[in-house]
Amino acid sequence: MNDPLENTAKQTDERESTKAAEPENQPVEVPEESTDLNQRLAQAEKQVEFYKDQLLRRVADFDNFKKRAESESASVFKYAKVDIIQELLPVIDDFERSLKLAKDRRESEPFAKGVELIYQKLTKFLQSQGVKEIESLGKEFDVHFHDALLQIPRSDVPPHVVIEVVDKGYMLEDRVLRHAKVVVSASPTGDDTDVNKNDEQSIGPETTTKIEN
Repeated sequence: MNDPLENTAKQTDERESTKAAEPENQPVEVPEESTDLNQRLAQAEKQVEFYKDQLLRRVADFDNFKKRAESESASVFKYAKVDIIQELLPVIDDFERSLKLAKDRRESEPFAKGVELIYQKLTKFLQSQGVKEIESLGKEFDVHFHDALLQIPRSDVPPHVVIEVVDKGYMLEDRVLRHAKVVVSASPTGDDTDVNKNDEQSIGPETTTKIEN
């Protein structure tokens, strides 16, 4: 007959021997499929960031192109009428000369009134298109708006001031259509230089010198 205490001791010894045989802190093996999946996921995330950056760049480039095209189209439309208006400016000059001549010769009043009416309608049309006259008389000479035909020594006017307008200048919005042709004052002592930067000729005392354009 078996002793119960002896059987219990044997079972305890067997369990302890089994535990001793098992290795402690056995590492958990990660499947190769899981590692490969993580690498693919990281690579996919990098590609997403790359294509996202490329998309943003393309959107910005297209937006800049759109704005530039709209600006160029507006500029073309705005200045498309330049050639026609420039052809009309000599007509304006002729009307002004005719009005001045009619006044000097005291032509018949109905004729002068008719010419003046046509002139006013034409100038109003040009103004409606954005054309405006360059104010020159009494202004300081400016190469951006004026062409100097003559320099005349004057003691009653500071040097480089427009004292006569031969042909009016005009602008379309912010663009010069035609420079005003003007006569400019010079110092009577001859100590100032020519108003035209490209002309090396200086104005002497009591002389009137023509500036070549």
